[in-house]
Amino acid sequence: MKFLNSSIFVSLCVIVAVATLAYGTVHQPTLAIFYLVMTSVAIIWLIAGWAKGELTFSRHIFQVPLIAAAIYALVQIIPFGSLAETAGVSGIPRTLSLSPFDTLMSALHMLVLALFLGLVLATIDRASRIEKIVNFILIFGFAYAFFAILQSFLSPTRIYGVLERLSPFGSFVNRHNFAAFVEMTIAVPLGMLMSGAVRRDRKLIYITAVIWMGIALLMSGSRGGLVAMLAGVGLIFLLTTRAHGKKKKFLLIGVTAATMIVIVAGAIMIGGETSLSRFAETAEAGDVTTDRLQIWTITLKVIAAHLPFGAGIGAFGQAYTPLDTFNGLSRVEQAHNDYLQVLADAGLIGAVIAGVFLYSVFVAIKRNTRVENGFRRGVAVGAAAGIFAVLVHSLFDFVLHTTAVTLMFMVLLGLLAAAGRKYDDDVQDIEGRPHRHRRRRKASVTPLASSGNVRIGRGGDQ
Repeated sequence: MKFLNSSIFVSLCVIVAVATLAYGTVHQPTLAIFYLVMTSVAIIWLIAGWAKGELTFSRHIFQVPLIAAAIYALVQIIPFGSLAETAGVSGIPRTLSLSPFDTLMSALHMLVLALFLGLVLATIDRASRIEKIVNFILIFGFAYAFFAILQSFLSPTRIYGVLERLSPFGSFVNRHNFAAFVEMTIAVPLGMLMSGAVRRDRKLIYITAVIWMGIALLMSGSRGGLVAMLAGVGLIFLLTTRAHGKKKKFLLIGVTAATMIVIVAGAIMIGGETSLSRFAETAEAGDVTTDRLQIWTITLKVIAAHLPFGAGIGAFGQAYTPLDTFNGLSRVEQAHNDYLQVLADAGLIGAVIAGVFLYSVFVAIKRNTRVENGFRRGVAVGAAAGIFAVLVHSLFDFVLHTTAVTLMFMVLLGLLAAAGRKYDDDVQDIEGRPHRHRRRRKASVTPLASSGNVRIGRGGDQ
């Protein structure tokens, strides 16, 4: 049974890596494979629970908003009455969603993501697994950043030299999605370094990885990514310097400033003049999606026209087009601001769901970045910075609509939640000395058998 549990944990990490390399998993074939793989992992989870005699799941609040959003999406496609005859067609069901099919697909997608998040929360059940995920983020983030930089020279407009796009970077069809992914992978090691949660013999590895990921992010030319990374660094400062004296604060500032200088210099030296001039090029691009003020203005009209229930999750494109004041030649599918899009898609109910999620994240950051254990505190700081960076980036882009970015975001949520619990294999300090617990805090991972609701055993339900 230990093998099945471990296979689930490993599978989740592999899914994140493969989803990232598969163009971010935004195309229908890759999405279908992702759904099938997650179904297989869920079956393994059920088999493991049956063999063990109890089904372990997490009851952490992070899952609630996502499940609630999926349920509301299903509510939005419930027919009530019929629309008036249009172009000779009658009997069209009236629903809250302007595009029931897109809303149904969005509900399915959110349910699969909720399954992924639930399994991440449930399988991080010991400190060693927290460390393994940190190592995965560090190694994969470094290797992926190095690959992205190399590809920007060898094949700047073709991903893997095959798929041609206007502004790709790494394996993502859009450079902003790459920046969103890397701003999370860089936050974890940077947060741990600044928290003093890295062993002396590993600091050079962490610093090297941070520098390469920072160079790749700058070379991507994403202005939103740059702002988000700076926001993440700012949060790390806030969380790591409040408990230190002036001397330690100045040291942290000096080390971070030196790291940022090396990243910028490296981007210029490796990428040449174009590495930083891309920020200006993005601003001057003729693409309609660069005119965010125009998109946001129309989005506000969409929100007003579809209050209080929203136009339908996933139906933004249909709601936007009738109110578009441009020539309509370029279809706008996203609001380029996830907070506005939540209001446009799900109305006031979506605002409440999003508010619950943001509040739960704030509470978890405030609590878990103050734990006594140095290693888990550093992990919490890094995860919090990555989460905050993406939430800031979502003010300018729709990066969480990309599956690979969302999966890494959920991994960070899992790390943040796990960092607040105590484990039997905890270490007292970063050098590996064991920690003696005075009192073990109750974990938020629950076996169904102990809850008195369901027990799945070899003899059936008991």
